[in-house]
Amino acid sequence: MNVPRVWAEIDLAALEHNLRAIRARIGPAVELILVVKADAYGHGAVAIARRAAALGVIAFGVGTVEEALELGAAGIRGRMIVLGTIVDEEAEPALRGGVELGVHSADRVRMLSALAVKLGLTARVHLNVDTGMGRLGSGPARALELLEEIHASPGLELAGSMTHVASSRGADDPGTAAQLRSFDQYLGPARERGLLRGWTHVANSACIFTGLEPRFDAVRPGIAALGMLPAEMGVIPAGGGRLEALRPVLSLRSQVVFFKDVEPGTPIGYGGTWRATRRSRIATLPVGYNDGVPWRLGNRGRALIRGCEVPIVGRVSMDYTTIDITDAPGADVGDVVTLIGRDGERELSASCLADEAGTIPYEITCSIGRRVPRMIVEGDARPFAGRSASSADQDPSNADRSGAAAESTVAPGATP
Repeated sequence: MNVPRVWAEIDLAALEHNLRAIRARIGPAVELILVVKADAYGHGAVAIARRAAALGVIAFGVGTVEEALELGAAGIRGRMIVLGTIVDEEAEPALRGGVELGVHSADRVRMLSALAVKLGLTARVHLNVDTGMGRLGSGPARALELLEEIHASPGLELAGSMTHVASSRGADDPGTAAQLRSFDQYLGPARERGLLRGWTHVANSACIFTGLEPRFDAVRPGIAALGMLPAEMGVIPAGGGRLEALRPVLSLRSQVVFFKDVEPGTPIGYGGTWRATRRSRIATLPVGYNDGVPWRLGNRGRALIRGCEVPIVGRVSMDYTTIDITDAPGADVGDVVTLIGRDGERELSASCLADEAGTIPYEITCSIGRRVPRMIVEGDARPFAGRSASSADQDPSNADRSGAAAESTVAPGATP
């Protein structure tokens, strides 16, 4: 079986487990809007949404109209909701495609009303109330005015009311409770006037897993469905009921294409930022920062090979990364290397990479480039087995022969 240079394994059994864990937390009466923007945070939106739809998810949150239409073109049925805003050029495709839209201003409400009337269509909108995020939406008092305008505007139908929690700590942050009080300044009068329609939705992944109440009509999990939670939620002890309920959906793997032994003092990579302090075996991987390995992991990141944890040495470049396999006995050309995921008893999570790179885990997965194929697996994925080393095909002390072997290696034959 041919093995690519680098690939991401997408475990749909883990996705199903996570969605069931979310459903157990929110109960049967609350709707689930699965957020699949940015290609489902780099996991592949079509595959994720298709499996979720098969499990009964009926609504998907996206960042752009194009993302919504892509899901529809793939045959995925359900409500498609742009949770932020649109630019003018997206409006007509959205209405023709039945995409629901977040609205945040009178100008946007009037433009959509006029366009809907012109096209003979109905624009379904979700009113975005700003309670503390500060990016989009109107404050509670102005939102009430917009709500009345929506009801009075031909061609518009209120499909929901929403606000966006600013803290990634969810209900653990006192500011979230203040946002809910602000949102209630909109909800209370709107309810009294009989103007509320559709779903009221607030909770994101962090809010779901910190027990935010009330849950309203629907919740909007994204990264939790993919087995991640915000780092700001802190370390959750065993039995804490948060992280241990989730399983990572994505693993990122590559393979060794070349290795050589180097003497003490030998520089590796751009700028020679790492030099060997002993006789070392350095392996080259055909994966770089275009493929999801952050540049900042140079000289500080880790990888897994043959169940061993080894350091990334030298700078990460666009297409290649080098690792020190001196302490990984038997490591060879063709061996699978895990950048995110499990190998034997060891595991490197996207959160681990993010901590080392000084970023957040969803930036890690979103940065996995287009040239990385997403391979669907079910259940606990096992990396491709590396071929056994033999004296006939490689002399570890000879860098040139190592290179020749790397170029002629037959891809490993075992499947995950």
